[in-house]
Amino acid sequence: MKERLTKQLRRDEGERFSAYQDHLGYWTIGVGRLIDARRGGVISAEESAYLLSNDIDSRIKSLEKHLPWFNDLDEARRGALVNMAFQMGINGLLGFKNTLEAVRTGNYEQAAKGMRESKWYTQTPNRAERIAKQMETGEWQ
Repeated sequence: MKERLTKQLRRDEGERFSAYQDHLGYWTIGVGRLIDARRGGVISAEESAYLLSNDIDSRIKSLEKHLPWFNDLDEARRGALVNMAFQMGINGLLGFKNTLEAVRTGNYEQAAKGMRESKWYTQTPNRAERIAKQMETGEWQ
């Protein structure tokens, strides 16, 4: 039954992979999944954790593809790069050419300096300072 019902609901509701407003103007995702708080729409903590896990895995995979040396870093420094890619997207992170070169060569003090001198740092200083310190020290912040 579930397989047939899934096919039927995809046909009747449609399926979209980004948020959209339904015919009544309420925010929806996927196959008619109401997420608009005005109508009680929510996702569960388990669904949020699932999405986050997938997003982290996706960022790691992208970093492994674009930065062949990524897996040579210790866990905390890999985490710092994943955090940055999560916030600004992989392409945003890849724009940090000098900083990434400093990371690649193990010059973590210079990498942190580059992070602190960026527009990203001025836009989100508290988060960016934590991540710069994590890169500099190799200790989770």
